[in-house]
This record gives sequence, C-alpha cells and structure tokens, in this order.
Amino acid sequence: MTAPASRRLTRDSRHKVIAGVCAGLARRFGLSRNGLRLAFVVSCVLPGPQFIAYIALWVLMPSDRRGY
Repeated sequence: MTAPASRRLTRDSRHKVIAGVCAGLARRFGLSRNGLRLAFVVSCVLPGPQFIAYIALWVLMPSDRRGY
C-alpha cells in the first residue's frame, strides 16, 4: 500500500526555487511553501547544520517529476 501522491515526502519539482526541498516538505506537512522557506532562511543565522540538512534532503528525497 502506498501513500497518496500529496502525502509522500518528495521534492516538489513544480514549485521549486532551488531544489524543491522546502516545497516538498511544506506539501507533505500541509504548511505554506513561502512560510517554510522563510523559516529556513531565518534559521540560517542560528548555529547548526541547516545547510547540511538541506543538502542531505536534496540528495535523499526523490523528485516527484511532475515538472518535467
């Protein structure tokens, strides 16, 4: 049994800005795409592995391939 397409954790290739990671996470958890992007950018001023986490998600999350 697979999850519906809107509930899968995939990168959103239609609404992406860089890689679609924030858009995919926002779609999966029912959040605003721009709100999640803003939260990520604001969190970058705090110490932590934000960029490493973003790159890891970029590599690990499959693309939904709707935008091609």
